[in-house]
Amino acid sequence: MNSICLYDDGKHKYYLLGWEETEEPNMVPTNQYLIVHDNKGFLLDPGGAHVFPRVLANVSEIIAPENIEGIFYSHQDPDVSSGITMWLTIASRAKIYISELWIRFLPHFGVFDKNRIVGLKDRGEKGVRFSGYTLDFVPAHFLHAPGHFNVYDPISKILFSGDIGVSLLPFSQRVQVYEGDFKNLVSAMEGFHKRYMSSNAACKIWVDRVSEYEIDMIAPQHGAVLKGSVAKEFLNWFKTLKCGSDIIEQFYGR
Repeated sequence: MNSICLYDDGKHKYYLLGWEETEEPNMVPTNQYLIVHDNKGFLLDPGGAHVFPRVLANVSEIIAPENIEGIFYSHQDPDVSSGITMWLTIASRAKIYISELWIRFLPHFGVFDKNRIVGLKDRGEKGVRFSGYTLDFVPAHFLHAPGHFNVYDPISKILFSGDIGVSLLPFSQRVQVYEGDFKNLVSAMEGFHKRYMSSNAACKIWVDRVSEYEIDMIAPQHGAVLKGSVAKEFLNWFKTLKCGSDIIEQFYGR
């Protein structure tokens, strides 16, 4: 199902799960990720009902769904979270990790069992322990959602960045991992980030926070994974980006 392994040390693995094989009009392709450690899984932004059959097939090729111990939702958008009830049924032992801000909205998705929900406080949390490894939940608020989180994996040194770092390449030019000239990627990033990110102030504080980490890859929810020097160049570009309220007049027109 064309999943690729971004990291593998024999014990700890980090997968980018398969993409849609064909492009559908008015649909934005989404990325889903799976961390596996000693046959236990942690699923990141598994997506909406539309992609659930494909993502389940991807996961099942790697690990039994009942061995998923955690499912992370970066924010509330339907392309991220509308498949939540199906995943709660399939991954029957998994806890859901999501910003506290969105918990009260989960009943609208049909989720009523709060015992399975772990609310993330605004400041985030470091060193959250799972089966033999830890993850950091990193604040990324107002980029673009008011309650938005990323996940840093200290073993693979991969930062799952949610809606930050998105590139919207034409279907014929899509790549799963990008290691080329960052300048060639800017045109596929600029429009999205200027419109969906709230302000340069939010960009700066996020870059300052994630720059504390050693990052080998930035893995967004849409588009290519940014690897090596491309990840660092993106952070430098994003820190100076004028977006959202900085350029609000552009969106109202005259």
